[in-house]
Amino acid sequence: MTIESTDHVIELRVDEIAQLFHTLDPSPFRERDLDREAEEFIVGWARELRTDQPIRIIVHFPESELQNKAAKDLAEAIRGYFSHRATVLQGDLTELFRVGRRSLGIGVMVLIACFAIARFAGGLVEGSLSRMIEESFLILGWVANWRPLEIFLYDWWPIARRRDLYRRLSSASVEVRPFPST
Repeated sequence: MTIESTDHVIELRVDEIAQLFHTLDPSPFRERDLDREAEEFIVGWARELRTDQPIRIIVHFPESELQNKAAKDLAEAIRGYFSHRATVLQGDLTELFRVGRRSLGIGVMVLIACFAIARFAGGLVEGSLSRMIEESFLILGWVANWRPLEIFLYDWWPIARRRDLYRRLSSASVEVRPFPST
């Protein structure tokens, strides 16, 4: 597979169209998964393109493949694959936020309990031991909220960026261009 790229255009050159798709996938052609290397290449180049321009994908293949049904369905298969991947990533994002909400609920309950225990325990013991017990429970309460804060502040960004990239790729213009067989 030889590969080229120019402004907002991702070009691939393959010896046969089937090279672009996972060979063990029993699905009909239009529903097949892209080969891992082909997907990584396309996504890698698309990541480097500006987001304010539409993406064009040009696939060069031998002229002998022109009459192949796969050549006719290639554009739809590529767009369908990225559309499906965007939908899967949206599901992952929804699941992450669900886990975040549940974790936040648990974390807030633990924080409230830790505040109450710290206040109660601080009243039972006097001196520096009292302060240490109070601080320990307060720290425990805040640590219980670490994961939900991590989810809502940081973890969702990469998933959302990848989903948006796949959405852009699902609406990319896909062109097939044969080259003379040798």
